[in-house]
Amino acid sequence: MRPVLTVSLAAAGLVLAGCSAPPDPEVTFYAAGTTIDVGPTQLCDVALNECEAFPGAAGALRVPPGRPLQISVPGEVAETPWTVVFSYRNAAGEPQEPARSRIFTKDEQYAYTLTLPDPGDQLETVEVQQLGAALTPDGTDLQFFTRATWVLSIDDRG
Repeated sequence: MRPVLTVSLAAAGLVLAGCSAPPDPEVTFYAAGTTIDVGPTQLCDVALNECEAFPGAAGALRVPPGRPLQISVPGEVAETPWTVVFSYRNAAGEPQEPARSRIFTKDEQYAYTLTLPDPGDQLETVEVQQLGAALTPDGTDLQFFTRATWVLSIDDRG
C-alpha cells in the first residue's frame, strides 16, 4: 500500500506543478556593466479587461550621464507592439520634454539601445510599454492602450 501512496503523491505534485501560472514577463536593462531584470508594474490581459498592478516591481539602475541604456524584451512582448518612453534632463540639470522611441511591431525587435541626444544628458526614468488594442464602445474603431509597463528609475549618483 505504501508504494501506491508514494506514487500517487508524486503524481499529484506533478499535476499541481503543471497547473501553475507562467511567470510574469521580465524586461532586462543594462548600463555601465550592470544588468537588472524588472517585472511588470502593470499587466493586463489581451482584451484589456483584467489588469493587475505591481507597484513594487519597478527597478533602479545606475546610468552615468551620456551613457546608453540597453533594453531587452522577452518574446511575449516582442510579438506585440511595444515602445520605450523616457524622461531626462540636460547637462545644466533642466528637465527636458519626455520622449519615446518609435513603436516596434510584431517580432520586429527584441532589444533597443536608448541613447540621449547630448553627451551631458542624464536619463531619469524609463518605461517599456507593451501596447494593446480594443474596439471603441460603438464597435467601429480600434483604440490603442498601454497593456503592460516595466518601469526603471535611474540612480544618477556620481
